[in-house]
Amino acid sequence: MPTRKWLLGLLSLLAIDASRADVTLWQLGGSGFEWSASDTSRVFIDFETTPGAIQPAYLSKDRNILSQLSDWTPLKFPRELGYVDGERPRIWRAADGFFWYTAGTLTTSWVDGDSITYSPPVSRGITSEWYTIDIGVPVPADRFGFFTPPRGFRADGTLLNDDIVKAFELSISGETDPVLLGEKTDRDYHPLETVIADVPQNFERDVMIDFPRQYVRFMRFKRNISIDDLDLQSGTWGPEVQQGTIGEFVLLGEGVPKRVFYTTRITDLGQQVNFGRLFWSTTPMRVIDGAPVEAPDAKASVIVEARSGRDEDPVLYYEYTDAGEEFVVPRDRFEHDLKPPDPLYGNSNIVQEGKPGLRASIRDDSANWTFWSFPITQSGMPLPLERGRFLQVRVTLESGAFADFVRLDSLWIEVSPPLARRVLGEVARLDNPNPARGFTEVELGAMTEFTYDIKAEFDATGQGGFDAVRIRTGNSTSFKGLAIGESLTPVDPVQVVAEADGLLLQLPQKITNANNQPLRVIFATEIFVFANSFQAEVVDSESSDLPQQIEAGDASAQVGTNDLRVWGATGETIRVIENLRFSTPILTPNGDGINDRLAIEYTLFRLPDAIPVELVVYDLSGARVARIAAGKQNAGTQRIFWDGRDELGRLLRPGTYLVDLSVRAELEIFRHLQPVGIAY
Repeated sequence: MPTRKWLLGLLSLLAIDASRADVTLWQLGGSGFEWSASDTSRVFIDFETTPGAIQPAYLSKDRNILSQLSDWTPLKFPRELGYVDGERPRIWRAADGFFWYTAGTLTTSWVDGDSITYSPPVSRGITSEWYTIDIGVPVPADRFGFFTPPRGFRADGTLLNDDIVKAFELSISGETDPVLLGEKTDRDYHPLETVIADVPQNFERDVMIDFPRQYVRFMRFKRNISIDDLDLQSGTWGPEVQQGTIGEFVLLGEGVPKRVFYTTRITDLGQQVNFGRLFWSTTPMRVIDGAPVEAPDAKASVIVEARSGRDEDPVLYYEYTDAGEEFVVPRDRFEHDLKPPDPLYGNSNIVQEGKPGLRASIRDDSANWTFWSFPITQSGMPLPLERGRFLQVRVTLESGAFADFVRLDSLWIEVSPPLARRVLGEVARLDNPNPARGFTEVELGAMTEFTYDIKAEFDATGQGGFDAVRIRTGNSTSFKGLAIGESLTPVDPVQVVAEADGLLLQLPQKITNANNQPLRVIFATEIFVFANSFQAEVVDSESSDLPQQIEAGDASAQVGTNDLRVWGATGETIRVIENLRFSTPILTPNGDGINDRLAIEYTLFRLPDAIPVELVVYDLSGARVARIAAGKQNAGTQRIFWDGRDELGRLLRPGTYLVDLSVRAELEIFRHLQPVGIAY
């Protein structure tokens, strides 16, 4: 094939027309699968207004927002299987002297939409308890209230309808605040970001507090000592004190939630496939005078993430051995036979030690499933997934104004048969193929030569192989060489195309089941982010099949990384920061008291004065996801903690993250980079 013709053909193949026979479409909405029959979780999703499409639910000011939610959990730190922060509402009770105190009756009394059910006051001091509600997502609201049950009696014969809460405080938060980030604990009461009511004396059965409309996710309620209780300043419970009985909490508002979620079930595609581009069709909308109309300028957007797998379950479940180690068990045993290691509430941090019969970790099955893709915000973009038989998609519909939203009419993904059973890749520095720490480290901003080893595996005659490789480094890249075969014989590629973010090269021979030769590509590039993954794909320019992602693995006996990731460093690691130790390589922030926080201990040297220290956490794309300013620290042994949450206080998803501890001296910044995993 002539060089120019091959190049034009390959570039058109990378933007393939899905109507060609070898590429099919997996579709939701429109003429595809029904949205409502394909989901595993949803938060404020409207299926009814426009058949065949989904959109955010429009909240009306005359309907309690809390009663529209279901599957409430009474735990501040839920440990239920499949819990995702923001996708399940919570209501929990905290009390003086307790980290958190749970009561299942709260979920069936105060937020169930039934005014008859209630949670009776307990024999504790009036001010000793407070209650926090987490809707999961920020919703537009301007009224919050509560009321007494319409019938029933207290133990002393008092009508519940007359059992008024005499004094109280209400506070709210739109996303999160220092209280919920853990900077202050639930041992002591702290209001949330905005106090909307501080009532010293109440005479109303039905209480409703108006406040300016704003996004609200968290609410906190606390009973206070009233003027009538001045002779009981200690808050001691007594028969003459009227604590008050609440039949239901109420939150009212009008508009579209700031974000809503929709997650599909894990879909069996019936066979292994490669994934191409992701498309969707949307209609921007705005509610005007109570009616939704199309609005091209609506402040709203779509975010889509996806993951692929080669078996039915993307996570692994573990049980403890007698020695406290962990081993994999079936989900059915984990879910039905094992018990969680519950904390012992009170003034103690003691938890049950790991032993047989107790649940251990829940971790991603990274050998068979990809992590969730990075958020895709534009239709028609390539979906960076490895080949797989199973697929799961998560959709977020975001709104930037109370009346604006986007309707998602349909979503579809290109799929085609794999070119090989799998294609493994392995990256290393050319001068250090077997790094002592097992992963590739380079100096940031320095031109570095790399090897990219590739090995294909075939198991079916229908797998046609490939004749081109595309490597994405994220920066301009200089081609240095190509080698083929077990002896890595240098050869010349048919053509090399230098692209803005990597290389595209045509091989001198096609790699097939009958001609399965290992490959090594040598190139040079610069790294400017702390974590980078050299993603790549193989292409068959002679067919319309989709490109196949190269997977990290043992592609060469001569290279010892088994990875496609490259970590950046400044070369100043040990001059100031030494003896760095992590309390655990895997953080499990599930509230069971075991590895809930990452403790990072280190020693600072060569510091004449105290200097600023900062902890920054990056995901594997190099994007910052968390930041903790530790203030100024002196030379000597220091410690800093991280709880696995992002900058908005949300628990990060399971996966691998890069922790960057940096010390800012007068003229230089010294840092130490190290990966850490998060699992549930």
